[in-house]
Amino acid sequence: MQFHDALTLDAPRRTQDGFLAVRARAARTGVYDYAGREVDPDNTHGLRDAATVKVLRDEHTVFDERAARSFIGKPVTDDHPTVAVTAHNHRDLARGTVMGAIRDGDYLAFDLLLTDASTIAKVDAGKRELSNGYTSDLQFGDFTAPDGTKCQARQTSITGNHVALVDRGRAGSECAIKDGFAVCDTLPLPNVTEKPVKTMLIDGLTVDVSNVDTAEKTIGTILAARDAATAQVTDLQKDVASKDAEIVKLTADKQALEAAKPTPAQLRDAAKAFSLVCDKAKAAGVTVTDAMDETAIVKAVVDAKLGAKAANYTADQYATAFDVLTVDAGTTVVSLGSPTNITDGAAVRDLIKNRRNAA
Repeated sequence: MQFHDALTLDAPRRTQDGFLAVRARAARTGVYDYAGREVDPDNTHGLRDAATVKVLRDEHTVFDERAARSFIGKPVTDDHPTVAVTAHNHRDLARGTVMGAIRDGDYLAFDLLLTDASTIAKVDAGKRELSNGYTSDLQFGDFTAPDGTKCQARQTSITGNHVALVDRGRAGSECAIKDGFAVCDTLPLPNVTEKPVKTMLIDGLTVDVSNVDTAEKTIGTILAARDAATAQVTDLQKDVASKDAEIVKLTADKQALEAAKPTPAQLRDAAKAFSLVCDKAKAAGVTVTDAMDETAIVKAVVDAKLGAKAANYTADQYATAFDVLTVDAGTTVVSLGSPTNITDGAAVRDLIKNRRNAA
């Protein structure tokens, strides 16, 4: 919404080029009176037909840094133009420039440079009140000014467009060109408080937290990246732990295999034992093949001797039966008889011959 306010120029001073340099109180805090049709032209809030609507402008709005800076570099006009000043009409409407801004008590003061001779002449003739031309948002509701005045609306988010030289401005006679004190051509913005940049160190990164929305997004991005990295590290740690456990198991298995590895003496004893089993089986009339292990040989011997009786034997029972059945296997006892005294060669020859026939 477009607004026009009033202010007063103070202590004008001529430059060597004939320009008029002056500081002017440009805007004040407090309550402003507007016609209902100015603030509610569509009667959205039922105020269009009101003769007067009181609008609060508090210091947070007047001295907002962005709002104050929005006037710097904007034109000074002779009366308010019927349209906003833009690059297309600046040459026709501009009579000077806003050079700087500074807080002056309850007022926001501008440093102005008037560059148009006819406009300077009007100032000399007494046309000295000023009025800001700007856009602003309006909040409607019940508001109370510091002095207790009840207001139907409050201004926020001011954006400057121009400052107009007028016969009478809304902000009152205090916002006018005066002769009371000296000023300089241009001033910076020392008293419109510069908001310090607030930073926060998050995960080793410096984040500007002056702007809440930007800071929130930045912090969210940093934390998301951190959480993703943490998850990856956790997964890697789990993989490493799993590999470590696998290595430990393989090492233990290797050690167990090494410990279970038979010694040469054990291998010899096992070979002898197996050979003895084979001999006993052969002695018992059982054929032994290369494909048979000790258990198969034992079972074959017991089955050959006992048949169906051994059908339900356990391994231990087979082993016991094998030992019993083969206790004398492979052992032949030959009686040598009574000693024979041999006294001649013929007797020796007969003995040998008899032994051969017996064999």
